[in-house]
Amino acid sequence: MKENSNLIQNISAMENSNEGRNEKKFKNFGKRVDDFMVDLNEASEKLQREFREKFEELKTTAEKIKKESENNERWKEVEDSLKKASDELGNAFKAAFKKRSDGGSANASGNVPTNE
Repeated sequence: MKENSNLIQNISAMENSNEGRNEKKFKNFGKRVDDFMVDLNEASEKLQREFREKFEELKTTAEKIKKESENNERWKEVEDSLKKASDELGNAFKAAFKKRSDGGSANASGNVPTNE
């Protein structure tokens, strides 16, 4: 009988010991999950900050490119106008000097007739 009593006490002590170990394991697991969630939140906040910064950089770059593009279009218009003006001026000089040397006149298209 005494042996049965000791056996029951030993089994009871083992069960209590196992329960204590399991509780420690779950407590440790819960702490690790909590730490992981804290790290995850910090990483999320950091990524959001970096995303916002990159987004702002991209917006700034897009604005610069847009302004440069508008300036390029304006310069292209200026360049085209200057080329047109220089062509007209060149034609006017040709016509003026041709008139002096030939004594001729320009035709309806504004070109000076040639003797070819």
